[in-house]
Amino acid sequence: MKVRYGAQSDLGLKREVNQDCYGIAESLQPDRQEHLLVVCDGMGGHMAGEVASRLGVNAFLAYYYSADAADRHTLLQAALVTANRQIHEQGRGTMGTTSVVALLLGDQLHVANVGDSRAYLLRNRQIRQISQDHSFVAEQVAAGLLTPEQARVSAHRNMITRALGHQADVQVDLFPPIPLQPGDSVILSTDGMHGLIEDSEIAGIVSTLLPEAAVQHLVALANERGGTDNITVVIAQVVPPEEVLDAPAAGSLPITQPLPAPQPPLPPAAAATDAPPPPPAAAERPLTQRGALLALATLLLLLAVGALAFWFPPGGSTVNSPAAPAASVTTTPFPTTATAGPVPSPTSGGTTTTQPTQTPERALTPTVLPAATATPVPPPGETPGAGGTRRRV
Repeated sequence: MKVRYGAQSDLGLKREVNQDCYGIAESLQPDRQEHLLVVCDGMGGHMAGEVASRLGVNAFLAYYYSADAADRHTLLQAALVTANRQIHEQGRGTMGTTSVVALLLGDQLHVANVGDSRAYLLRNRQIRQISQDHSFVAEQVAAGLLTPEQARVSAHRNMITRALGHQADVQVDLFPPIPLQPGDSVILSTDGMHGLIEDSEIAGIVSTLLPEAAVQHLVALANERGGTDNITVVIAQVVPPEEVLDAPAAGSLPITQPLPAPQPPLPPAAAATDAPPPPPAAAERPLTQRGALLALATLLLLLAVGALAFWFPPGGSTVNSPAAPAASVTTTPFPTTATAGPVPSPTSGGTTTTQPTQTPERALTPTVLPAATATPVPPPGETPGAGGTRRRV
């Protein structure tokens, strides 16, 4: 039988100390398919509850795996009794903890509990509570004095009638073994979770998500609904046969899930779209104005050169038709006036050609035309930010 786990313990939003504690262990004997889960919810002052829950988990696991009893079912009860004695001896009745344990042994489930921490079995999207709450409102519901809905909102719902460590002796509830089937999920939780989330909601979440994601979702949902207490959830799922080959070894998955990794940075090409586009128009207006002045100066110079050429042609010849040279002179600098940017001065010697003035126009045209016909750049998309609630794992 392959089992995969998910577990998380969270401070919640109202507490200063996390007094919950959990443990997951497996048998070191290869011939014994044994998976053991334990959850404790401490009480008794600012720090005493934290000490009681941690001592409860450690004492329970130490006794269970040090005993060489053949009956592992009744060993759950004996281990809880031993944990109760150690907590009582250390705290002298001033601290205590609830405790619920689940043993997946072979193809059977064994459950024992003290207090109001719960054990559920989920099968085919149907959930049922295996453990029994030892609380004032649970006794009122059993007596027919309260409905389950009234008990959920009762002002006395946090009153515990049984816990480890309050007295030298404790009564442990031990439930008959339950046959397990592939796909079954065992859920252990403190009242910080199941006190805020309905059983049907728990079933829907655990049925649709793997254990690692399900515990995170349940903790987040409890915090969304107020996070009034510490929140602890442990899930063990029996891997179906068709998934056994791909399933990781039991216990190899991380028990406490890390926060999601930050999103990787965008590649340079995509990241460039996030920056606002440079204002090309503002940078090119001075160039256009200066280019116009230079072009005007060039035009005047060309007109002057043209006039000199008209009145004093080379070789002493006269010009019979003054209109033709004038037309050729005025059409040459026209493209220069329309472009932006500096224009080279005429060559020395009193002569000029069209080639030096058109060469810089071709180089500046790719710069000027986009500025005049630029289309709006769409605003950058919003990148989702990481957020979360305050929590301690």
